[in-house]
Amino acid sequence: MLESHYSTAVSLESNATSNEANARSEDVLIHRIASIVTRRPPKRGEIFIGDDAAVLDSFAGQVVMSVDVCVYGVHLDEELFTLEDLGFKAVTTALSDLAAMGARPRGVVLGVVAPSGTDLDILHRGAATAATLCDTDIVGGDLTTGTGVSVAVTVVGECPGSSAVLRSGALPGDSIYVSGSLGRSAAGLRLARAGASKDDPLVVAHRHPWPRLREGWNFRLAGVHAMMDLSDGLGLDLHRLADASGVGFELDDVPVATGASLLEALSGGEDYELLFTTADEERLRERCDAQNIRQPLRIGTIVSDPLVRTWRGEALVREGWQHRL
Repeated sequence: MLESHYSTAVSLESNATSNEANARSEDVLIHRIASIVTRRPPKRGEIFIGDDAAVLDSFAGQVVMSVDVCVYGVHLDEELFTLEDLGFKAVTTALSDLAAMGARPRGVVLGVVAPSGTDLDILHRGAATAATLCDTDIVGGDLTTGTGVSVAVTVVGECPGSSAVLRSGALPGDSIYVSGSLGRSAAGLRLARAGASKDDPLVVAHRHPWPRLREGWNFRLAGVHAMMDLSDGLGLDLHRLADASGVGFELDDVPVATGASLLEALSGGEDYELLFTTADEERLRERCDAQNIRQPLRIGTIVSDPLVRTWRGEALVREGWQHRL
């Protein structure tokens, strides 16, 4: 939680004269961050920031949890984008994992590592804005010093009815869909490096990606069989879904976003659109119409032979963003 028990590694004054002065400065920092990220009071019986752990009301159905790490200079170019962008992106990309399961978010916990002197206010302001826009709360966190800036985000959500959508449920004969066109984030990074405005729609797609939470929730209710978010590129993530389900695929189309290239759409990564399969297109489209959700794009078919992995009859290269560990 955002309170004094964890904060001894955070120093506001590199030459503090006493432990008492350090404690005071740490308390001030924590209080300030708490005021930034607390956008609405918790419901009665819940406790967010200020204790040793958060307390949340009972969950409906399955509890869904995920953690994601966003590193300044790796996931976001520190020469082009701000700490506020980092805080925003860290939260939304983590919440995208809940969208991929068809879950509703219940809370976000931040773990921030940063060198002394980092503007933590602006970083947490970006995180708080993202959480508010996604209708969830930052319920706690941790701070410590380090040589670079990174944000580890733990998200907690719920799936009523014990029906979280896995990537392992695709069945032969299913149609394959994506929730939107691809390549916008990679194109945005390319444009930003060429000097484009930060307000360019493609640049915004890169620095402020959006989790498809409403879509994931409604796709689950429409009975989709398998789903995941496209964080590393269709050319890699579609193989991962097929691996988990023990199936193959015949890809007919790659929907390329306006301004992006085919390569960016296939392997650029960080689109955070949803990739999913279903056997009931009518139910899916009726659900989208009823909930005023953009109709997803059909891109292919699941087949039974796991060795068949094609795009327009040719083998689809397993290619996308991968960290070098």
